[in-house]
Amino acid sequence: MAKLKRALGLKELTAYGVGIILGAGIYALIGHAAGIAGPAVWMSFLIGAVLASVTALSYIELGTLFPKNAAEFVYTWEAFKNKLFSFMIGFFTISIGVIASSVVALAFGGYLHGVTGIPIVLGSLGLVAFCGFLNFWGIEQSAKFNIVFTIVEVLGLLVIIILGAKFIGSVNYFEMPNGLTGVLSAAALIFFAYIGFEDMVNIAEEVKDPVKVLPKAFVLSILISSLIYILVALTAVSVIGWETLGTSSAPLADVAEAAMPGSGILLSIVALFATANTVLIILIVESRMMWGMARDKSLPKILSKIHKGRRTPWVAILLSTIIAGIFVLTSAITTIAQVTDLVVFLIFISVNVSLIALRYKKPNLKRPFKVPFNIGKFPVLPLLGILISIGLMTHLESVVYSYLGLIIVVGLFIYIIHEKTKS
Repeated sequence: MAKLKRALGLKELTAYGVGIILGAGIYALIGHAAGIAGPAVWMSFLIGAVLASVTALSYIELGTLFPKNAAEFVYTWEAFKNKLFSFMIGFFTISIGVIASSVVALAFGGYLHGVTGIPIVLGSLGLVAFCGFLNFWGIEQSAKFNIVFTIVEVLGLLVIIILGAKFIGSVNYFEMPNGLTGVLSAAALIFFAYIGFEDMVNIAEEVKDPVKVLPKAFVLSILISSLIYILVALTAVSVIGWETLGTSSAPLADVAEAAMPGSGILLSIVALFATANTVLIILIVESRMMWGMARDKSLPKILSKIHKGRRTPWVAILLSTIIAGIFVLTSAITTIAQVTDLVVFLIFISVNVSLIALRYKKPNLKRPFKVPFNIGKFPVLPLLGILISIGLMTHLESVVYSYLGLIIVVGLFIYIIHEKTKS
């Protein structure tokens, strides 16, 4: 069976991590989060950073232990050997990729419409098609585009920080108009902005030396992204105030315009790169998840086909691109972001639980990296990740749980039909 090409080093993988984390979330959701948490919105980003960091350590241990694509599916299978449970976790990951890529593509279409007047849906579909082509073209080519896009979006956020530096100190950064509950609710919302670091393990089979590169790339990606997020949050509430920020449809563009008139259009252009970069990486990871599950016979075998010339999973890429295009009509970004976060929290819980279970079920496995702070065999930090995830889940809107129910029903239907087909 053909294998994927190992072409990514530390630089490329870190760029993937930073690129997917510093994507559409910060550009679209910081306004909504500030309206909930007030000037203390930076604390919401800090809480998100803690959860991301703690869970990242679990991903590093499991990712170096089982450096395979379809990571979450593999981890839960190795820990529990339950086909239905592992399938649902894998299906969750794919579902969230579809939803997130569609919403971000629409955000791109909105920014593009503001700059050029091109209809939002047309621009969104064009982006999905372009990213699908890059995904098929090859992981090396996609990585090169990703590095360029990542540099642009990081520079855009740095511009916000620099322009707003002179406003720092103008507000009370510990003011919480809705109390600690508001800060936690904002953290549950803006965690969408952190989603992506976990996806680095889903391209492990295209990394040159995953055992050495994965841990370093995880740490660098989260540290860089968290620092930038917190600085942007502090700057944004300093420049235009949390009330104004909370009602803005283009928050960072408004911050830039207020700090230096005429610079708002620049941030809109940067947002195009940021949202395009996010869609590209999500589609790459989503197609690899499909490919990995198909290779392990949990999805139809045709999805495991690899193009001989490009050495990319072309059928999975085609399907993920088509599905993203279909869902591009999705709206209500805050609700969809919360649905995404809810499912991600469940995935994080499953990953942390899998790590704890494997410490007891397979204690003698050679672990190139081991999560620190252990009491005997028991790892403390994964438990912290579980508790934080559960805590943030309780601060989401109740309507998102109905969407979760729908995702579960669809997943169960696909699982039952596929198992009957195999039989």
